[in-house]
Amino acid sequence: MKRKLIAAIGVACMAASIASCGSGSGSGSGKSTSAKSITVWLTVDAQNNWPELVKSADAALKKSHPGVTVKHEYYSWGDKNTKLDAVLATDKAPDVVEMGNTEMLPYSIKGAFAELDTSKFDNSSAWLDGLKGSVSYNGKVYGVPYYAAARVAVWRKDVAAAAGVTSTPKTYSELTADLDKIQSKNGSKFNAWYQPSRDWYTGMSFVADAGGAIATESGGKFTASLSSAASVKGLTEFKSVVTKYMHGDLTKDEADRYIIFGQGKSAMMYGASWEGPAAADPKIDKTGGKLKANLVQFVLPGPSGKAMPVFLGGSDLAVPVKSKAQDLATEWINDFTGTASQKVLISKGNLPNNTTQLATLKSDPATAVTATAAESSWFIPTAPGWGTVEKQAILQDMLQAIATGKKSVQQAAKDADAAINKVINTA
Repeated sequence: MKRKLIAAIGVACMAASIASCGSGSGSGSGKSTSAKSITVWLTVDAQNNWPELVKSADAALKKSHPGVTVKHEYYSWGDKNTKLDAVLATDKAPDVVEMGNTEMLPYSIKGAFAELDTSKFDNSSAWLDGLKGSVSYNGKVYGVPYYAAARVAVWRKDVAAAAGVTSTPKTYSELTADLDKIQSKNGSKFNAWYQPSRDWYTGMSFVADAGGAIATESGGKFTASLSSAASVKGLTEFKSVVTKYMHGDLTKDEADRYIIFGQGKSAMMYGASWEGPAAADPKIDKTGGKLKANLVQFVLPGPSGKAMPVFLGGSDLAVPVKSKAQDLATEWINDFTGTASQKVLISKGNLPNNTTQLATLKSDPATAVTATAAESSWFIPTAPGWGTVEKQAILQDMLQAIATGKKSVQQAAKDADAAINKVINTA
């Protein structure tokens, strides 16, 4: 699932207060010896969709520590960080807080979260790469992956069949050949693949598939690498897709992709696994109900010959460094994210936080596509200035310039590198 990175200025405002507390030693620090309660902040996703899991984790902690109470506060994604920034500068910080995986980095850099001992958490040696990267900074771990969501391709089998395509593609050459047939059958105003140009998650998947990267790190310094030969190769292929199959507004992002797909003028989209079902919702579907019976998900094949690397969206749980109950918080997190709890999350349509349980989903037709897609993933550079990179929309602007022809691939990548290098190493 997509999480917006918090503005760097918000974290900077609380940095002075946090710094006075030190970096924290995390679990095992002794800060829980006299604690009688913990406060857990979760998003409304948990409150609405798996409240029984919350109760189970509470019960496990209370069983191990008689007399301990667990208090919960629930927040929407839009409200949580504003509240968090305010309390982290006081002595009212929660003991556990849920974070979107792209939200973790600036807080970790500023020392807002306690370092955690991974040996205290189930399946930590098998955490999904995309989630493990989100909780790690400078070789230390500041959070625990909670659950994940992968990106998959979805298309209409009725539209494909009308163009003579009767099965989903297994290779990139098959994909483009099929899309060519679909595009030809439906005309130049139809989107064989509805792919918004400003969707940097997909754009960077093409870069990763080609062996490129947004930036590389050496000696603690990050250097933008979008103008490298490999990255340019990926960006060039992204441009080819948009040019050939995307005939909508070339200045749009992916926020309303599923809504536009639901209008019935597209055959395929590539996005979070929930987007297809969302488009088929009767409130969104403008095709007369055709979507529900005709949508088919598949793992997007990449030009490299392997599955397209995906950006893994998801949530993490962290322990604020000012928590006075870090040991209890650590136990609660393990109860909430451990092997048994992941089974509950899987039953609710999520992907688990680890490859061990993910492997079991590949044999179930209902989860095989998303589970397979999640096996190959990439993550943002864990650089001090990444928040500024995203806030300035450098990647989105680059991709739009490429898609619209305002700049050549090489020039757009070169300009993006210059913009990134100005800010990526500065917190």
